[in-house]
Amino acid sequence: MVKRLLDLVLSSIGLFLASPFLLIIALAIKLDLPGPVFYRGVRVGKHGKQFRMFKFRSMVANADKIGGPSTAGDDPRLTPVGKLLKKYQLDELPQLFNVLRGEMSIVGPRPEVPLYVDMMTEEEKRVILSVRPGMTDWASLWNFHEGEILRGSKDPEKTYQEKIRPEKIRLQMKYVKERNLWVDLKIIVKTVLEIFQ
Repeated sequence: MVKRLLDLVLSSIGLFLASPFLLIIALAIKLDLPGPVFYRGVRVGKHGKQFRMFKFRSMVANADKIGGPSTAGDDPRLTPVGKLLKKYQLDELPQLFNVLRGEMSIVGPRPEVPLYVDMMTEEEKRVILSVRPGMTDWASLWNFHEGEILRGSKDPEKTYQEKIRPEKIRLQMKYVKERNLWVDLKIIVKTVLEIFQ
């Protein structure tokens, strides 16, 4: 109950403060290349329920049909504005709407595409999907610029599976098992500091 109240307060304040930037980003995307402002990819939420996660579109239209879900920093599908959005994590801001709607939390395991959830063990699903997915967690902080790790990879999907996913799953499990309000506040502060660095 306290966590949901915190989510409502922080997402409302975040959307209010970010609204001028959201409008500027939306305009930049529209002027950049043809296509919608938002990308609404299917993700798996609490108890395995699927939802559409809001992100600013950082790639060419229909990018999910010409490549996998992992995005390298030098992915040719990224638009000029999209590269800037990815670099500063600004494409993630619209997820505040998902938090407001109750589909996500400010802090929690990052929501995955169904393909990656299907690869989880039953234990991983039981633990990770027992909570609302979040905008940030320990795994997000460990791998804040995932695209840079994948940059230059001939097979970003394989690199993701081998170098990123195992540690990401471990940290997500750790978060869920040890979560409390103090942990959430620490992650929020660390995330804000990481963004401004």
